[in-house]
Amino acid sequence: MLPLRQFACSWWSCLLNSRAPCVKTLVHGDQRRLFNTSNSRMTIMPAWVIDRYGSNDVLRFTKNAGFPIINYPNEVVVQVHAAGLNPIDVSMRGGYGAATMAMKRDPLNINQSGSEFPLILGRDMSGVIMECGLDVAPAYFKEGDEVWAAIPPWKQGSLAEFVVLSANEVSKKPKCLSHIEAAAVPYVAATAWSALVNTGGLNKDNCAKKRILILGGSGGVGTFSIQMLKAWGAHVTVTCSQNAERLVRGLGVDHVVDYTAGPVEVPLRALEKFDLVLDNVGGDTESWALGLLKPWCGAKYVTLVTPFLRNTDRLGIADGMLQTGVTVASKALKHLSKGVHYRWGMFAPNGLALDDISEMVDAGKIRAVVEEEFTFSQVPQAMLKVEKGHARGKTVVKISSGEDSAE
Repeated sequence: MLPLRQFACSWWSCLLNSRAPCVKTLVHGDQRRLFNTSNSRMTIMPAWVIDRYGSNDVLRFTKNAGFPIINYPNEVVVQVHAAGLNPIDVSMRGGYGAATMAMKRDPLNINQSGSEFPLILGRDMSGVIMECGLDVAPAYFKEGDEVWAAIPPWKQGSLAEFVVLSANEVSKKPKCLSHIEAAAVPYVAATAWSALVNTGGLNKDNCAKKRILILGGSGGVGTFSIQMLKAWGAHVTVTCSQNAERLVRGLGVDHVVDYTAGPVEVPLRALEKFDLVLDNVGGDTESWALGLLKPWCGAKYVTLVTPFLRNTDRLGIADGMLQTGVTVASKALKHLSKGVHYRWGMFAPNGLALDDISEMVDAGKIRAVVEEEFTFSQVPQAMLKVEKGHARGKTVVKISSGEDSAE
């Protein structure tokens, strides 16, 4: 066992060092093991936070955000180099999903209402690992590794200098992408993977020659899904506006239907039926989209527009989940009687999926689409860009705190 005086000297020397993590050695028998602990001086960091839900004016820059610490041995601390913004960030800024996220953060309801504040938004991240928990195998991750991740919405986000994540949520960044480019991919990639692979049952081995329809193909999830499905050999049809047709054709789609030219279901019904429909639009599409599937062939309709969070916000957790269960079960049974499967797709953090996606990116099968880059001081402008829905590619914020003051 390490002598107490030697350990105390090691600990005290770390307190006197700079912002770098402290590395100590524990000796047990013939085995040595390094472990890290955050320097006590690293208690605050720059970040954009919100102290209440509302419009864009609730965003506040602070240099005194709490520094994230490792609470579990499978976690890592990552220094954020770039963060991507998504429509979910705008929705969360306004309080969407607050009831469910509060339950996820505090399952036993120990904390008081409003304990999630100050809240840091941002679901996409690309950066460098600064510290690893005791159970993070060096064979997978170590300090200095460049990584990317899609941050779960119940965790503090990426509009900050540092973030703490589970190692299961993190993946090695594609070598061919810069941090700016990499920050455009993880959240939409994880969402598309959850919908198409986990829910839709597609993969690289069974996708060849399948007919896939993507409703709303020019958004973030749509453009990523196109590339992944084409890399797996599927026949892909998308709906989009005429202005976005050039974008989706550049990604390799086989057929495009312009929804601004008239009722979009009319030209779609004239096409051969599909093996899977991915719905990014919602609304009244359910009334006709399931009729486009091949009956009694295992065909699936997967929608990413679900009432789950809206129900829990409106009715509370218990009643909201009950209402949601009744809704999805009744719809699934209704359409199963017609020979097609009705499913809901939802975002799920998945580091293993990002491993596969990283390989596809480095192989040139998937590319990042960054429309505009903002500095750390321009987070409010970046959020407005996403809120107005003008972005075709991803809006990315370069995190350069220390060099780029928001004041």
